Amino acid sequence: MWADVRSVIDIAIVSFIIYRILVLLVGTRGIQLMKGVFILAIVSALASFLRMRLLSWFIGNALLALTFAVPIVFQPELRKMLEELGKGNFYLLKRQMSADEAEVRVKQIAGALNYLKAHKIGALLVFQKEVGLGDYTQTAIHLNANITQELIISIFWKDNPLHDGAVILDKYSLIAGGCYLPLADAPEISRWFGTRHRAALGITEVSDAIVFIVSEERGDISLAAKGKLSKNIKDFQVEGVLRSYFAGEQRATGWRDKLKGLTNLLWTVKKEPESGGLVK
Repeated sequence: MWADVRSVIDIAIVSFIIYRILVLLVGTRGIQLMKGVFILAIVSALASFLRMRLLSWFIGNALLALTFAVPIVFQPELRKMLEELGKGNFYLLKRQMSADEAEVRVKQIAGALNYLKAHKIGALLVFQKEVGLGDYTQTAIHLNANITQELIISIFWKDNPLHDGAVILDKYSLIAGGCYLPLADAPEISRWFGTRHRAALGITEVSDAIVFIVSEERGDISLAAKGKLSKNIKDFQVEGVLRSYFAGEQRATGWRDKLKGLTNLLWTVKKEPESGGLVK
């Protein structure tokens, strides 16, 4: 009886460790490595089952070489995992954000966007969701700072070295600045779009991120999501989208709540008839 209980505990602990490792690797190159190793393991098992000796020998040596290459190539990811272990975040689930904390972040970001808009300072704010954006933060300037109005404004100030790139945020911190994003190059995109708007559309085509763009020429705010752009959105719409991002998803527990939250988000960014609506 005790042996069975011990086995269950043993399996549960190992499963949890593997799960936490995968969580830490999401959004980095490491997750691609895991996929590659998994595919090699499947091919190796099939080769052994079919008695394909040459293929088995080749894959076995490839896996052996990976054991020496991984610590070198993926040193940043391994360091991150050890840092998280030291902080205690490896085994603790991230706490839920309270409504007051969410509202503070909404006000800070909305205030920064309004300031940038009023002074016609170009800006690009990318809000990471489920799809990790580690590929775009690895070559940027890592900040991992608290989200404040003053910090966002200072980053995009014209004399700041980071002002030309995008900033990437999540619900808890400003992750990195000076990020360079993939540009949308579809031929049907209007010439109205500048580099910032094309970058915003590009990142939303390859991820589920939402992006706020402040135009340096026109001094207006646009929103990019799911490869579409809503131009010149109002202040209440900015705050509505931010509240949905920081607080709305936490309340969505069942599929009905998630569907309702998605409907509210789409309604929030819906444009007035004279503004042209959502456009590619």
